[in-house]
Amino acid sequence: MTKFNLLKLIFSILICQAAGIIGSFFTTSSISSWYSTINKPSFNPPNWIFGPVWITLYIMMGISLFLVWQKGDLHGVSVKKALIFFGIQLALNSLWSIIFFGLHSPMAAFLEIVVLWVFILLTILEFWKISPLAGWLLVPYLFWVTFASILNFSIWRLN
Repeated sequence: MTKFNLLKLIFSILICQAAGIIGSFFTTSSISSWYSTINKPSFNPPNWIFGPVWITLYIMMGISLFLVWQKGDLHGVSVKKALIFFGIQLALNSLWSIIFFGLHSPMAAFLEIVVLWVFILLTILEFWKISPLAGWLLVPYLFWVTFASILNFSIWRLN
């Protein structure tokens, strides 16, 4: 791996971690206050599990992004479209935390996470065309967001 590609890999991972950091600004303050007071379903995981899962998923997302980014220049239609979908889903990822934890709105967050799920799927399909490994690296993310969607819906219904 060239030095330039190593920098691209590091940047790709950091940009994904930054999305998590943005979301955590809204999440952290609500965990011990608002979130602790609302009704949650019996399958709600312990709070400590979310951090390690998201850090791992953001690393996998960053590697996936790097694999697509290194395949071609940004003027290639398929690469450009794939990167646009990736950027949209990453922004939606951060936005979910703002809506759910910052605005305390499980209903609006559920509607938003459905859109997020669609953009993750679109990103996987576009990434797959460019690098099957890049597509596979996003599958655990889709599964986790599927679970998070069910959890979000359940919290909305219980409250």
